Amino acid sequence: MITSLPRHNGILLHPTSLPGPHGSGDLGPAAYHFVDWLVGAGQSVWQVLPLGSVGPGNSPYISPSAFAGNELLIDLCQLRDAGWITEADLKSVPNFPAGRVDYNAVRRFRIAHLRRAAKHFFSHQSVGQRLAYEGFCNTARGWLDDYALFMALDITHGGDGRMWQDWPAPLAKRQPTALCEARSQLAEEIDFWKFCQWRFFDQWSALKHYANARHIELVGDLPIFVAAHSADVWANRQLFDLDRKGYPRVVAGVPPDYFSATGQRWGNPLYRWSAHAAEDYRWWVERMRQTMKLCDVVRIDHFRGFESFWEIPAAAETAVNGTWRPGPGEAVFNAMRRELSDAQGRLRIIAEDLGIITPAVDALRLAIGLPGMRILQFAFDGNAKNPYLPHNYEANTVVYTGTHDNDTSRGWWESLGHPEQDYVRSYLGIGDDSSEEIHWQLIRLACSSVASLCVIPMQDVLGLDSTHRMNAPGLGEGSWEWRFSWRQVDDSHARRLAELTRLYGRKPG
Repeated sequence: MITSLPRHNGILLHPTSLPGPHGSGDLGPAAYHFVDWLVGAGQSVWQVLPLGSVGPGNSPYISPSAFAGNELLIDLCQLRDAGWITEADLKSVPNFPAGRVDYNAVRRFRIAHLRRAAKHFFSHQSVGQRLAYEGFCNTARGWLDDYALFMALDITHGGDGRMWQDWPAPLAKRQPTALCEARSQLAEEIDFWKFCQWRFFDQWSALKHYANARHIELVGDLPIFVAAHSADVWANRQLFDLDRKGYPRVVAGVPPDYFSATGQRWGNPLYRWSAHAAEDYRWWVERMRQTMKLCDVVRIDHFRGFESFWEIPAAAETAVNGTWRPGPGEAVFNAMRRELSDAQGRLRIIAEDLGIITPAVDALRLAIGLPGMRILQFAFDGNAKNPYLPHNYEANTVVYTGTHDNDTSRGWWESLGHPEQDYVRSYLGIGDDSSEEIHWQLIRLACSSVASLCVIPMQDVLGLDSTHRMNAPGLGEGSWEWRFSWRQVDDSHARRLAELTRLYGRKPG
């Protein structure tokens, strides 16, 4: 069954990039205001990055859990309103930097307040609150118990770069007696992490309901791989390609490409796909089920890895000397379809089919019936057959000016040489005097294309330069920090987007 998207448009913005008083964007008033802004701008989609806790380099793609939510997104003001922290607690706010997230400072501030709230809750909760909390824990038990214990053990035995394989052997090997003792000794810490997940999912559910009620759909993001240092790998060693001590034998990445001459060595453990097949891909079905609870549509990052994946020796420093290995193909999606299809029999999934895409990858996407992605920044190489040029699109496509991994459109334009800029102008049919608003020219081009869904990064709506890009692939530090301010947004931004929605027949919010 083909997942055919309606003709509509939206904005790419991760919640951490929202304004707010506590060092990073969260699920508080600014998120609701952003939904209202989307409606006024004629948009009907809000696309986010993965919603899990951030990992090394503050990346949301390297999370300690493929199921848990990011506790740093919890709105502290709602904890105050529940009576678990006080107004005085929130008055002493550090001097957080403007325009970016200082994750170390944000983590210290927010975790301290979350601990204070959890302590008050467990000491003074009402019957209704207790029942709500216990109901969540029971519903999420399949992943929550392992996650909360993992986080508690990591605080006790981790730090200084130590991974779970470096914990005491009985805990690393999950010996039942050792786990039982740990649950008893670390009960308060375990309860804290469960409390955080309860509050994240409750707040996110309320925000999603608010958005959906205003005809805004949420597009989520599911990374194909998980972090080596994660509850997922620790609790499911049999599903990953590990050595006898539990370390990855080989790791994930991609060969040299547009982004890097030496490729990208991501370092994630690779799957033992035969073990997943033996259990009818149960772990994958449950992972997708969890993500579908959070979002209306799911973008799967690195879709091509399901057809074949780049296997890198764990000892290799770069991704150059890797090998392509076969993925599970259509089988994993058939398992999902049996349990997770909508009323029309569709999986509401977008395939991120960027990078080195072969006919076999295209054939897999088409066999499953998923829309693919097109990026305008990849289009202008002078070849009229370039698949990223809009005249080569098929309708069941999602078009972006750029993604979180790209430069902003303004920064990309300024990095081009004169011949490349001349080609872009020729394709767009504009003169030199229109280059000042190149971001709006590209937004118009995306909106006017036949692609069913058009998604624009918020940085491009605001016309921001390279200093505002979200991520620079291959760099371990400095990414994922960008935030905007409502002072940067004026009425013309929403008005112009709404006009393009009307002009090109895209469903208004």
